[in-house]
Amino acid sequence: MRLAAIDVGSNSVHLLIADVSPDGHLEVIERVKEMVRLGRRSFTTGLLSQEATDLAVRVVAHFERLVEIRHVDRMRAVATSAVREAGNKSQFIARIKRETGVEVEVISGRHEAQLIYRAAQYALGLEGGPHLLVDLGGGSLELVLVKDRRPIWIKSARLGAARMTEHFLLDDPPTPAQCKRLENHFEREIGEQMRAARRAGVIDAIGTSGTINTLVAMARSARGDELGMLHGSTASAAEIARLCRKAVAASAAMRMTLPGIDAKRVDQVPAAAMLADFVLQHSGAGKLVACNWALREGMLLELAEATNRSAREIRRGSVKALATRFAHRNRHGRQVAKLASKLFDATAFALELPESSRELLEHAALLHDIGHAIDHDRHNRHSYYLVKNADLLGFEPVEIDMIALALRAHRKQSAQLDSPEWAALSAGRRRVARAMAAILRVADALDRSHRSVVKTVSVVYSPGRAQIEIGSGREKAGLELWTCERRIDLLAKLLDRRVILQR
Repeated sequence: MRLAAIDVGSNSVHLLIADVSPDGHLEVIERVKEMVRLGRRSFTTGLLSQEATDLAVRVVAHFERLVEIRHVDRMRAVATSAVREAGNKSQFIARIKRETGVEVEVISGRHEAQLIYRAAQYALGLEGGPHLLVDLGGGSLELVLVKDRRPIWIKSARLGAARMTEHFLLDDPPTPAQCKRLENHFEREIGEQMRAARRAGVIDAIGTSGTINTLVAMARSARGDELGMLHGSTASAAEIARLCRKAVAASAAMRMTLPGIDAKRVDQVPAAAMLADFVLQHSGAGKLVACNWALREGMLLELAEATNRSAREIRRGSVKALATRFAHRNRHGRQVAKLASKLFDATAFALELPESSRELLEHAALLHDIGHAIDHDRHNRHSYYLVKNADLLGFEPVEIDMIALALRAHRKQSAQLDSPEWAALSAGRRRVARAMAAILRVADALDRSHRSVVKTVSVVYSPGRAQIEIGSGREKAGLELWTCERRIDLLAKLLDRRVILQR
């Protein structure tokens, strides 16, 4: 089923179109955003301006045409803070309906927060915690404290970036007195919730809006990281505090020179940075985590009713979708995953691998050949690139790094086990990722013919020796054994034993 969501926000109007599979996985087909600024001056005048209204109607009309072209089955359109508070909202909603045919639903701040929570739960799992969801729009701030996937409390406050800028930060750059008044306003509006989050022991704040995640991108750029995929990226509380000091001290022209900044949000960055800094300092959260999924994805999930899944199921569905996209039926990948899992069970103790790495190895096996869709000879490198840049859900960024590096090293001739990407991992994770690569090499070799010849795999240990015993029934596994002999060196090195193959 193909679904669409239109979000008429205080800053931007967004369109998201996605296909939903029978198991509830969403695959994005179209994502479009237009900066409209419905909230500009509306939070002081109480009315949507004619200019912003005209632009918003034109954008919704274009989006409705895209929905028609993409043959969408079901669509939902909502409006948030700027529209729900405007004195002329009824006229605006009626005009959109009249000129575009789109019915826009004005939702409450609490409903908005619930949809955001739903999307973040799907994308990140939200197990353990507590986690504090932070969605900073143009007109409102939505906060959700989540523990073990369930919301503890929800708060919607009138603390949007556009609203705060218009009401408090009147000069460019803002004066110390203006910043102090805004900080006092934070305390009145959300101080109680921040103290409650601190008492609960919140471990991180998860940003689910473009404005907040711009700060994560800026923090990454400031430390010299390549931006790449933002989802799952982090910025420490100290990095946000430094960024906040820079943002409020600089004029808009100077802020434009800050690495990673979104030029369309340059005027709202000081207010956003101050809010993020206040949340992190007063809640005790040690870091800010970027989440690409928010209101629009929550709308689609509500349409699809597909969020009642565990984090493991979310990861598995995301990997399956990526594998299907590039490897289609992926019979070879599934066979390699089975063999890799058997080898893991037989070697995990000797390699000192944590049980959690078994799942990562299985995902790596399913994805190891997707790079063939781009190029055969360098497919391992392309597999690495695709995994690093895919929107894999439910994984920590370091887990994606480990999977991607195992894929890049699964061919002996291009191991690159001493590259900067490997060095970026901690010693423990580097050891696990190398073991994943070693097992993946052998499992891939044991299905060299792509005919699932090998049925069973076991390992027998003796002093200084490990014997891999392979069962293939009546079928000949000569090609598999020959290939495996050329790919066991890394496994033998990590086991610190001679490895023998036995059929």
